Amino acid sequence: MTTIAEGVETQRQRDYIDALGATEIQGYLISPADRGGSITLVDSRLSLIHKIIKYKKTRGRNVNTYFIADPSVDALKAQLEVIKTQSDVATILVLAADENGWTPEQLDPLITQKEMTFLGGIFPQVIYQGQNYTQGTLLVTFAESMQWSLVDGLSHLSRDFDTPLADLADEWDELDGDATHLVFVDGLSTCIATFIEALFMNLGLEQNYLGGGAGSLSFVQKPCLITPTGLVKDSALLVRLPYVSGIGVSHGWTPISEPMKVTESHKNHVISLDWKPAFEVYRSLVEEHSGQTFSDDNFFDIAKSYPFGISKLDAELIVRDPLMLKDATGMICVGEVPEGSFVRVLNGTAESLIHAASEANQKAQQAFQSVSDSPPELACFIDCISRVLFMEQRILDEFKQVSGDYPLFGALTLGEIANSGRDYLEFYNKTAVLGLLSSASKR
Repeated sequence: MTTIAEGVETQRQRDYIDALGATEIQGYLISPADRGGSITLVDSRLSLIHKIIKYKKTRGRNVNTYFIADPSVDALKAQLEVIKTQSDVATILVLAADENGWTPEQLDPLITQKEMTFLGGIFPQVIYQGQNYTQGTLLVTFAESMQWSLVDGLSHLSRDFDTPLADLADEWDELDGDATHLVFVDGLSTCIATFIEALFMNLGLEQNYLGGGAGSLSFVQKPCLITPTGLVKDSALLVRLPYVSGIGVSHGWTPISEPMKVTESHKNHVISLDWKPAFEVYRSLVEEHSGQTFSDDNFFDIAKSYPFGISKLDAELIVRDPLMLKDATGMICVGEVPEGSFVRVLNGTAESLIHAASEANQKAQQAFQSVSDSPPELACFIDCISRVLFMEQRILDEFKQVSGDYPLFGALTLGEIANSGRDYLEFYNKTAVLGLLSSASKR
């Protein structure tokens, strides 16, 4: 049960409320009172929300989660002033919604300050406690100073990813303790899968990976990764989180076509299938199955329900999301589709996707129990934004499948990154990924 304590003004009061078991607090300690003119509506579904900052304390280490409904940088700045009074905060994970409208000019003076380390990204939507938000900001505060690294040039075809990742592997191998690697990438970069493969080859699977693609549903590439050097684009951000984790991955999409060979592709551009123009083949299959007809302006509206599935030996299909047409005959996807691979066209229902979220939860719980004797302290849910576009309000049923007795936060992303158990590290699309996290490993 959620219990909200109002009027909390001092740290002493907060500690007392925590001891009584309250799960959320509201008051001057979290944010000073607003003048009436600063009240802002943030979501048509939540028309009564104004600038409220929700707070939830976790078990174990001194980790707290906050949600700021006001999308402005000023609201973020005000909350950071409050957090600065808490001397046990060294690192802040920031997950922000794209409709906040932040720019480097607005944000960089805040995130490049030296008192705390800011790491994270700007995503199509964010998730907090079973609800998705098109505006707002999630903050997760940690007492530890996190190790992090930035790899740029994620769209440069000749970019050498191995050298910086090999150096990073040598550096992080010297560090003691358990860890989970958070990986945030610019979801509109063209060489993400190549980077993920290099990440696997150099850092291996000694630790779990969890993350996804940042960016905008406008499909215009712009700065979207939050780093101590500023807001950047076309890059990958790696964060060594000193927590053990259990990861669950599932998607819920099923094939409606026979396998087709990708006879020509270039990174995330699919040019031909079975030696025919890719869109010609795709359009025939999808129009027959859906009863809909593609026009000049409805490609994504139809394609969001019909992703590709890349066949993998002894593994679940890897989903690829078609975003747009290119030159009228080819298609641009989120993530690479290798030439010579075999793909199928997939389709699903709201029920199959909700069931997949339940499967991801079960897999995460099972994996978590193998690494920790304690209950999870945090849950991070990385879910594809196109699942929201497909399921609409029923996405809330998906969130219920992964909720539990822990703070749940996350992002709706342009592609998802995870390894399922000790399986190969992948860049997924249209997939539900749940990470259960704890500072206490198995004794």
